[in-house]
Formats: sequence, structure tokens, C-alpha cells
Amino acid sequence: MKYLLKIVTAFCLIIVLTSCATYRPSNPNNICDIFWGETDWYEAARDAQHKWGTPIYVMMAIMHQESRFVDDAQPERDWFLWVIPLPRSSSAYGYAQAQDPAWEEYTTQTGNSGADRDDFEDAIDFIGWYTDGSQKRLKLSKWDTYGQYLAYHEGRGGYERKTYNKKPWLKKVATKVKNRAATYNRQLKSCQADLNDEVDSWW
Repeated sequence: MKYLLKIVTAFCLIIVLTSCATYRPSNPNNICDIFWGETDWYEAARDAQHKWGTPIYVMMAIMHQESRFVDDAQPERDWFLWVIPLPRSSSAYGYAQAQDPAWEEYTTQTGNSGADRDDFEDAIDFIGWYTDGSQKRLKLSKWDTYGQYLAYHEGRGGYERKTYNKKPWLKKVATKVKNRAATYNRQLKSCQADLNDEVDSWW
């Protein structure tokens, strides 16, 4: 009886640990593979698109560049004498690499006070919110991945000051994000109908 109880306990523990495991896409270069691996992500991305008007493929391309879909991503830390950890270069954290001031502004404006940067649903909503704000302030199209990424990276004030002009490397990165968004868009067209059916079937 005790042996059986141990087996049941171990089985239940495995289920709990598995359910708590953080999803990390095995193929982040294919948006269909990403969403089929976790359809809740697709539902969250679709909700963010409906809410803020920014295409799913634009938001996902920005997130890919920022964190490679790693929930607890942070800037690397320098070490003094290889022993003493120094402060990180910024407060960026999570899927969207949102910094503290921007995240505080997001939670205040949206009323989403319980949002977490390491929660995909909150992070994709943040990107949608940010790109919506950039469209309103900077007149950037929500389909303009290149411009939206520059504003996302430099901040809207930095974009207005055109700080990116002094960063040729950043322009190359923005082009990379633009190209990835185009790829994601093509891929999503091939699986979006099935994803919609899968997500909506739960209702």
C-alpha cells in the first residue's frame, strides 16, 4: 500500500511540475510551430491584435528579437575581477524586454496592475500597447516593423531625436526584424485558419 502511495504521489508531482514548466519554442524561426506548440500563445497574440491593432507577425518579430521567447531574459551582467557581479546595463526583463519605467506606464494606463513581464500574455499585450502608442505619437504605421522596432528600442523620444542615425548596427537589426516579420506573415497565412479553428473550438 505504501509503495502504491509513493507511485501515485510521484505521478502527481510529475503532472504538477509539467504543468508549471515554461514553454520555450523549439523552432522560434517558424511562427506556426511556435503557436502549435502552445495555442494559448496564439490566442493571446490574437487578442492583443484585436485590442491594439498591431499585426501578430509584427509583435512576434519584435519579441523574437528582444528575448528569443525566453520568459526571464535579462541583459548580461558584467563582473568585476570575474567574482563580483556588477549592475546590469538596464532594467529590461522578460519576453518583451520591457524596462521598469515603460512597464509601470503600461500597467498604469491599462489598469493591468497584476501584469508580469515573464508572462507571455502580458508581454505580447505590452508590445501591442507600445506600438499603438508609437502610432499615435510618432505617426508610425502598425505595419511598419522597421520604424516600430526603432521606436521600441530607442524609446519614442529617442526616435523623435533620430538617435538611431548614430547607430548603424541598430538599423541593421531593425532590418532583420522587418524581414523576420515578413517571414512570419507568410508562415502565419498557411496556418492561421487552423489555429483559429483550434482555439475557437474550446468555446
